[in-house]
Formats: sequence, C-alpha cells, structure tokens
Amino acid sequence: MTRRMGVLVGGGPAPGINSAIAAATIEAINSGLEVVGIFDGFEHIMRGETSAVRELTIPDVSRIQFAGGSILRTSRANPTREPGDLERTVESFRELGLSLLVSIGGDDTAFSSLSVAAAAAGGLRVAHVPKTIDNDLPLPGDMPTFGYETARQIGTTHIRRLMEDSRTTSRWYLAVVMGRKAGHLALGIGKAAGATLTIIPEEFHEDRIRLSQVTDIVVGAILKRRAMGRKDGMAVIAEGIGEKTDPEELAAIPGVDVRYDPHGHIRLGEIPLSTILKRSVRAHPLLAADPPALVDGTLGYSLRSAEAIPFDIDYTRTLGWGAVRFLLSEPEHERLRDGGLVCVREGHLHVMSPDELRDPETGRTRIRTVDTDSEGYHVARQYMIRLERRDLEDPEMCGLIAETANTDPERIRDTFGPVVGL
Repeated sequence: MTRRMGVLVGGGPAPGINSAIAAATIEAINSGLEVVGIFDGFEHIMRGETSAVRELTIPDVSRIQFAGGSILRTSRANPTREPGDLERTVESFRELGLSLLVSIGGDDTAFSSLSVAAAAAGGLRVAHVPKTIDNDLPLPGDMPTFGYETARQIGTTHIRRLMEDSRTTSRWYLAVVMGRKAGHLALGIGKAAGATLTIIPEEFHEDRIRLSQVTDIVVGAILKRRAMGRKDGMAVIAEGIGEKTDPEELAAIPGVDVRYDPHGHIRLGEIPLSTILKRSVRAHPLLAADPPALVDGTLGYSLRSAEAIPFDIDYTRTLGWGAVRFLLSEPEHERLRDGGLVCVREGHLHVMSPDELRDPETGRTRIRTVDTDSEGYHVARQYMIRLERRDLEDPEMCGLIAETANTDPERIRDTFGPVVGL
C-alpha cells in the first residue's frame, strides 16, 4: 500500500508558502508517496471532517512557487485547546490514511502539529517548516524564517515612498508594522529605509508598557527633529507594542474591542494601534503650540500574501525538499521519533526536536526576540533621530528642544527623563 503524506498551513500567510508546498509535494511524489493537501489548517479535521482535502500532483504544483498566498488557504484553528479536538484530529489523520505530515506555519502551528504527532503515539510523523514574516522562531545561526525577507523588502519600499511624501508635505507618518511578540520586521524595515525612529517591544524591559511611554518617545523625536530644522519624519512602530500593553488600558479606549484568537492571543489586527497613537501624540501638551500634521497607517496584511522574492523561493524549495527527506529517514535520535522542525544550519539541512523548540517554563514554542544588546540593534539606534539621555544632559540641545516646544528646559527633562533613563 502506498504511503500517504498530508500538507497543511497554519497561522497567518507569508510569502513562500506555495513554494514550500510545491517542493514538498514534488519530492514526496518522486519518492513514491501520495500527497494530500489539507485545506484551512486544522479547522476541519479537528472537528472530524475529512472532506476538505485534495490530492496533489506534480502538475498541480509545478509553477505555484511564483504565486502569493496559499493554495491550501490557512487558519489559526488550534487542535490542542480541547482534548476532544486533539482526539478528533488524530482520528481524522487515521481515516485519511496519513502517516506523514508536512506542516507549514509559525510557533503556534509548530506546537499544534508536534502535539498531534505525540498524541498519535507513533501513528504520525511531522516535519514542520517554519514560516512567519515576524521572524520570531528560534532558528540556528540567526537564519530568518521564510517570508521575512520578502516582507522586509516590500515593506522597506513602501516606507521609503511614505518618507518621500513626508518630506514633500512636511508631515509625520506613524506606521505600525506587523510582529506580535518580536520587533524583527519593524526594525528590519525601519533600519533599511532609514526611518526617523523605530520602536519595538524589546526595548521596554518591564512586563507591561503604557501607551503614554510610546507617545512620549514619538513626541520627543518630533521635537528633536524640529530643533534640527525639520518638521517631517517617519516613526515605524512594531505591532507587538499592542501585545505588551495592558489589555485593560486598551479596552478602556473608546471604540476598541479587545478580542482573542484560538491560541489565546489578542487579535492585534482589530486594535487600531496607529490611530490610537496618532490621537495620543496629537493631544500631547508639548505639541499644543504647533500641532504636527500626522498620518497613520498599518503595514502587514499587504505583505503577507505577496509573491516571494528569489531568496524565499530558493529557501523554501530547500525546506520543502528537506521536510520530505526527514520524514522518510530513520530518526537519528529518539527525540525526533514523532517529528521536528526543519531548518538550515551553516548551509546544511538540520532538524530541531520538539524539546529544543519549547520554553521549559511555558511549554510553548520559544520566541526569538530582538537582542537589544546586539550590534545590529545598536547600529539601528545610532542612526535614529530620537530623544536620548545625552540630549537632555546637553544644555544647548535641551534648550533648543524646549524652545521649539515653547516651554522651559526643566519641563523637557521632567517629561522625557523617564523614557530616556535620566
């Protein structure tokens, strides 16, 4: 009897998904397997519905690597949330005759698929292909997650165009960039585009932050920029700022409805963070004498289903091929018996075990955040125009900033001292 392999996609879209599907499908068929594409992630099979699938052939996938989105669609359905869902998922795989699975997704999908494999007790082996424009999975050697480089390139082009409009019209733009828990994408775009400043959640060391802190950072940059003779600017703000903000503070904002997805995360796409910050900046008392022209926007959904750049097509073909080779190989270690995460380390295929991926304290997949002690982040900060401690300690600069705000240096130090560590 021919062995059957399933392919599914979970989480948000990312450039390169179709390339990974194609590479895995072609290698599996060439290796004598049948391939079944599963629509909408775990959404249907966790309910015991096995009809939302299709057989995949080489002609079906031979040129899909150039297309954005996902031919199998995707969802955030979580089969580990309820014991019954997990049991039905395992039974659905048995009913479909699937003993092998390539899952494509981020940290939640990695956790879900590997949990299903463990629950199948030897009946299912999983190769997880790491996908997310957030770049927040703990891959070795700082390798990016696929989709990140495409999102960064397209995002950088978009921000550069806004910066030119900003310069031409003497406006400030506030652009929120996707990234739930990590600021990699926002920092990568802001640094490459030469944005005035970029704000990421990792720079705040407390567990929770207040939106007033973010507002003060933006206002400080606006005033410093004015003191340097410019009234335009671009602030790139990581979406993860919303994730790190107290939900009660968000819920208290008129018109904001805080909701959660099946994995327990705040639905950040439903939080108008850029608009909230624009209102807060505009209402800041130190800008009352000369309110800036502000434009807000969010950058993310337009990046997720874009056509992959050559880097991500190349990368995902290796990962898709590698996923099948791993599934058909004998496990090198017992910890890889149920499956693992397929990645590239120093140019060679590498498989990380579930134990390597999990945070021992939470039991969830570890999140790779921006290292604010790294040279990469240090250089990014050096090229930002944002208020720093040295500005408040320099009487001349502090005086110029106070003058542009129509106030005195003492008030400038009192207001911005806490956000610069003074």
